[in-house]
Amino acid sequence: PSPRSCQPNGAEEEALQHEIEELKQKELALDQEIAQLLSEGYSLEELEKHISLLHEYNDIKDAGQMLLGKLAVIRGVTTKQLYPEYDLELSD
Repeated sequence: PSPRSCQPNGAEEEALQHEIEELKQKELALDQEIAQLLSEGYSLEELEKHISLLHEYNDIKDAGQMLLGKLAVIRGVTTKQLYPEYDLELSD
């Protein structure tokens, strides 16, 4: 393709600029949130450890959901119907 065909048209360029602006705003908000947490006495190491633990929790939760889904298929029920059997809350 010619270089000209790879260039965004006016609407695409405007959408890209808008997306860039939104990402800059998110970055600023996250920087402010980090600064707030640091001012409250949290350390970067603490925050990084917390984020790491959240990722691990989410991975474990995803695996559990997958297993519940497979068990539900085997039993011919919905995943929701299995929650009481395993003392799980729907918000879990």
